[in-house]
Amino acid sequence: MKIVIYAAILLLLVPIHTTMLPHVSVLGVAPDVGLVIAVLIGLMEGELEGLLVGLAIGWLLSMYSAGDLWLSLVTKGGAGVLAGILGRQVAQVTPTVLCIGLGIVSLAGGMVTALTMKAGGLEDVWWNMRTIVLPQACLDAALGAALFWLANRRTVMDRFRVAERF
Repeated sequence: MKIVIYAAILLLLVPIHTTMLPHVSVLGVAPDVGLVIAVLIGLMEGELEGLLVGLAIGWLLSMYSAGDLWLSLVTKGGAGVLAGILGRQVAQVTPTVLCIGLGIVSLAGGMVTALTMKAGGLEDVWWNMRTIVLPQACLDAALGAALFWLANRRTVMDRFRVAERF
């Protein structure tokens, strides 16, 4: 059943990314839905599924963008693994904790992307960081926290209720 859900997510991700996100962007910056989904799956299902879904999302989104293939693979797959590892270590995940963690992961991925771009100089990298990377990290964090809050309200996730048992 999970494979069907993951395949449906992958099939719907590209149309959503290409058609809907430009209309919901804030000041020309749209959230990275692929990164948010990879982190949420890694957090809820573990690091292996986060890695595999993140790699698939990175590969799929790279097919429809002009960016480097390996960069999207590494950032989204790495985000899924990191979320899975952190999900095991944190006693109770709340939307606030997820918001902070997702913001840091998105900021790190955006910094890697900005630093690997063939920009004119340090001023261009700083401009990219200030106008794209930082707002996108905030949007990713808010979207991830909202989706986690909705998922937490709808489903019982025993993995995150460790603190209530002790």
